[in-house]
Amino acid sequence: MAIPKKGSRIITVDGVAYRWRVRHKPTYCEGNSWGPLTFAVELADGPARVLLVSLPCSRPDAWFGERTMSIRPALVTATIRRALERGWNPCQAGNAVDLSLTDDDLTDLMNGQPPTYEVPFMRR
Repeated sequence: MAIPKKGSRIITVDGVAYRWRVRHKPTYCEGNSWGPLTFAVELADGPARVLLVSLPCSRPDAWFGERTMSIRPALVTATIRRALERGWNPCQAGNAVDLSLTDDDLTDLMNGQPPTYEVPFMRR
């Protein structure tokens, strides 16, 4: 499984280039807030083993007003480092690796700063 190049972003972590992407449109489950906000990461050079990251919140474009957050490059960088520590080898071919993050994981990844969530219907 490879990430489409269209709509993906390149990020460099410790001298290695990766490509990451959030799905353009939500799946039916994600739209109903039944599924988490997810993004995928792989090496920029070519497809190998994909990392699928699940966050403990809904997509910003979910149809119901659940809590959500923005995925920023700092979070992607910290997540890639965490996955590498846990044994993800992006050069090795194989099935995708799932990494589910909790609120505590996000706080740890962002240097002790708790995640900031938004509720879409409360935006001004």
